[in-house]
Amino acid sequence: MTSFRYNLSGNWYKGNTHLHSTASDGGKTFDELAEMYASHGYHFLVRTDHWVFSDVAQDPASYPLLWLDGVELDGEDETGAMFHVACLGKLDGAAVKEARQAGGFSAALQAAKAQGALLILAHPHWSGNSLEDARRWPFDGVEVYNHVCHWLNGKGSGIVHWDARLRHDVRTLAFCVDDAHLRPEHPGWDGGWLMVNAPAGDPASLLEAIRQGQTYASCGPELYSLEFDGEFLHAKTSPVQFARLAGPGSHGVRVGSFDGQLMTEITLKVPPDWQYVYLEIEDARRARAWTNALFV
Repeated sequence: MTSFRYNLSGNWYKGNTHLHSTASDGGKTFDELAEMYASHGYHFLVRTDHWVFSDVAQDPASYPLLWLDGVELDGEDETGAMFHVACLGKLDGAAVKEARQAGGFSAALQAAKAQGALLILAHPHWSGNSLEDARRWPFDGVEVYNHVCHWLNGKGSGIVHWDARLRHDVRTLAFCVDDAHLRPEHPGWDGGWLMVNAPAGDPASLLEAIRQGQTYASCGPELYSLEFDGEFLHAKTSPVQFARLAGPGSHGVRVGSFDGQLMTEITLKVPPDWQYVYLEIEDARRARAWTNALFV
């Protein structure tokens, strides 16, 4: 272990980093999406339409929440593996498309990375990605839960791919997302989200907090505080039934009860010799939330 990652002295902001509008294959406009998500307490959304490079600053409309720039890239690399990648940040779309024309999907992905985008491996189970696929490219994060893929065929979990990347790069971030399309065959939304702790709710502060991993990914449970005293991790949460420290392989430490008793304060001793460790909490409905790796 090195240093404890979290400094939760800022404010919490709820957001979704993967969804689609009528600009690509979604069924709702930006206005409709903003109204829907704002009504459920969201502070920000990211525009990740397929190969549509957003420019929020040039959008004159007024919305009840904050839109952030992004795009979803998809394609096959040289091995024939199919990838979908949500890219967070403002990109020069022409340059990425030129790279794609010259060198294929891999070149486009590298061009987006070179421009400073955060690259998030989207729904790796649904895409059929192997663990080696997850390690091959410099992904900044992995979707540990994708709501629409869970709806489509139950392949919404990316936890095992995230774990594979943590063994490779402990900085890899966890994301829960909707990937909302909001068409009759893709009706789900507000099933997975990202909570960001930032000093302010402006785009630059939010993106920097995400980049630094001052976040947790959730399908329901809430995390209010997280502190480490050099030996024990202390957390305050919404009522949860189980809490687990997960480490490499079979390593784990847990508290909780099958008799339905709930906790809002958690203390767990952190083993000092694990390569990485993250906290998972689970409520009475079996909904879960995940921190990033606690030490970087």
